[in-house]
Amino acid sequence: MSKLAQKSGLVWLWLSLLLLVVDFATKTLVVKTMNLRDSIDILPFFNFTYVHNYGAAFSFLSEAGGWQRWFLSIIAISISVLLIWWLKRLPATNKVLCGAYSLVLAGALGNLYDRMTYGYVVDFLHFYYENWNFPAFNIADSAICIGAALLLFDAFTGESPKEQKA
Repeated sequence: MSKLAQKSGLVWLWLSLLLLVVDFATKTLVVKTMNLRDSIDILPFFNFTYVHNYGAAFSFLSEAGGWQRWFLSIIAISISVLLIWWLKRLPATNKVLCGAYSLVLAGALGNLYDRMTYGYVVDFLHFYYENWNFPAFNIADSAICIGAALLLFDAFTGESPKEQKA
């Protein structure tokens, strides 16, 4: 049995840490160099547009009056604990699930940091076409989406996860 097969999925936390650093660095750069609602044209369909998101995905609950900050923070903390527990139980060789959990974990923690520090999430990646605008998002949101896509991929193509023996 290889050494990787003997390790738990916790060895994949390097991916979460890497994405957390990239997410934090890009958000810090945006906050320090742009004013709120400033937009920098990058491509004919893409801008950096600095906005605050007080809600969840697509600004869901953004007008809820403030309670959503704590509600969404509790959800992020709960999901993060669950993902770490699942990573511990998976063998490190289960690359798709370990990668998916690590990506979602990074996204949850990246947005949790913003929500707890500022009361909102910093978003800045903005895609659009003519009058159609996709809501702005960030690296953490991207990690969550890619992780969710990997979970769906695994659900349809992967083998059932084999848990590590405690």
